[in-house]
Amino acid sequence: MPLDDPRPPDARPLDDSSLLDAYSRTVISVVDRVGPAVVRVERFGEGGKPGGGTGSGVVIAGDGLVLTNSHVVGGAPRVQLTFAEGSVREARVMGDDPDTDLALLRTDLPAGTPAAALGDSKALRRGQLVVAIGNPLGFESTVTAGVVSALGRSLRATSGRLIDDVIQTDAALNPGNSGGPLVSTAGEVVGINTAMIARAQGICFAVASNTAVLIVSEFITHGRVRRAHIGIAAGTVPLPRRIGLATGAGKRAVRISEVMPGGPAAAAGLLAGDLILSVDGVAVEGADDLVRLLSAARIGKETAVSILRGGAVETRTLAPVERRAKG
Repeated sequence: MPLDDPRPPDARPLDDSSLLDAYSRTVISVVDRVGPAVVRVERFGEGGKPGGGTGSGVVIAGDGLVLTNSHVVGGAPRVQLTFAEGSVREARVMGDDPDTDLALLRTDLPAGTPAAALGDSKALRRGQLVVAIGNPLGFESTVTAGVVSALGRSLRATSGRLIDDVIQTDAALNPGNSGGPLVSTAGEVVGINTAMIARAQGICFAVASNTAVLIVSEFITHGRVRRAHIGIAAGTVPLPRRIGLATGAGKRAVRISEVMPGGPAAAAGLLAGDLILSVDGVAVEGADDLVRLLSAARIGKETAVSILRGGAVETRTLAPVERRAKG
């Protein structure tokens, strides 16, 4: 750029080095804030010694709560944690939910260990910058960055159930990243990294933080997740404003991607492609809203579900059943 550029400084285009510096500062700031809360999770193998499998986790509360993946815990009652500053602690598994691939641990934190904040995954947008932190392939405290590639995906868990409202990202993940945080530029955990597609490049997945908040609450309250189930796989989609105004729904709805044979939804005549607008008159603006509304209190209870099909609003009645983990 010529030195005599007549444009004011705030109107001149940024050069590449300035843009790169801004990007780097953003990522560094996120890592500095959340990195110390990320731990290595290791299962105990034969003879009670570590070596049964490893992954990552993130401290989410100052009283020693650590969030990770169910498949990292692998059904073990206790695991070993290694903290960013090198301390090693054992942790008890407080809750394990294969249906969402989430597990909650409790441990005695080393002095000064920070806790990461769980953010609002519903506020995410495609193209938003995110940072993944974990311990892939034994390389401690590895950082990768990318963008939110898609929202509202469904992913099959190790239990065989579909996890709804999954975040797709191109932030590189490798074995050992599982259970680590996916973090927004605000320094909030918006997802728990859970899977990658081995034969693809840049296709990785994370369980949404809003789902994690619900599951953690169940673990703390009941020690397990007792939930109603209507027999669908679904994801969050935006709802055109005119439709929202005409139907009294919100800005988003839940699109059914699969109806499981023999389930309550199938019995009520719900179909793939239907948009769920409300449950018993309460607006549903995301798959996490649907999970929250399908609480244990609705098991076996007649429930009205408002759907949008072919431009018309219909109401179907069904009775949710309890979803039970396989095995």
